[in-house]
Amino acid sequence: MTKKLKIVVLAKQVPDTRNVGKDAMKEDGTVNRAALPAIFNPEDLNALEQALRLKDQYEGSTITIVTMGPARAAEIIREGLFRGADSGYLLTDRAFAGADTLATSYALAMAIRKIGDYDIIIGGRQAIDGDTAQVGPQVAEKLGLAQITYAEDIVKIEDEKITVKRHIPGGIETVEGTLPIVITVNGSAAACRPRNAKLVQKYKYAKTSTEKAENPLQYADLYNTREYLNLVEWSVNDVNGDMAQCGLAGSPTKVKAIQNIVFQAKESKTITSADNEIEDLIVELLNNHTIG
Repeated sequence: MTKKLKIVVLAKQVPDTRNVGKDAMKEDGTVNRAALPAIFNPEDLNALEQALRLKDQYEGSTITIVTMGPARAAEIIREGLFRGADSGYLLTDRAFAGADTLATSYALAMAIRKIGDYDIIIGGRQAIDGDTAQVGPQVAEKLGLAQITYAEDIVKIEDEKITVKRHIPGGIETVEGTLPIVITVNGSAAACRPRNAKLVQKYKYAKTSTEKAENPLQYADLYNTREYLNLVEWSVNDVNGDMAQCGLAGSPTKVKAIQNIVFQAKESKTITSADNEIEDLIVELLNNHTIG
């Protein structure tokens, strides 16, 4: 196959849920992202690796990162460029803020419609700040595309058809779909390759217009002579979005609370394998609501 694939990777900057503190939630029920360390969503990195493998295999293929978030989420695009992606778009607008999965998938679908030319849309199965696994399938539904979920390895692409190995509860299955298609990738898939030193040097000054406005004179000449360093920002209007379907306005679900629960052993009990001791333990756990 000589087809040059056009691949869109959906990626998200997420709060590191290993470090959730008392300031993790705002009064309106949204995540206080400024109070948490931000990282590249782990399963989106698995998805990026699958995209990079396709680019390695099919010469001339390109990878575009699409992410939604505040200005600092541009870091996700740079991390993608450092590993081998070719370009990226940041959806950033106050109107996007507070989006649940429905509003997020709407914004991403509108951005992908604007991009227009694509063969594969790929992202992680779910984000660690929500664990819903809804955005990828919702994007597929909004774009009217077939989808393959729980992907672990893209086996081949041939005659406009893609073969994918899925890791599902109970085993492994191999399925086939027709391009264009949406694929979501498990965390059990291959880990993403590290940054490439040459690409870090090439893209380390890549910035959005918002970032450049913060230091307008810093490396100004670079952005006039090296177009690839100008990262694109899109607002709701840029993607022809409906304000009523974006952000909090377009989100029927709201976060009630965020808690960091740490289990600590305060006491221990040793029992034998005798049936009566096991039964007594179960009764005790039921009575104190540890189980049941």
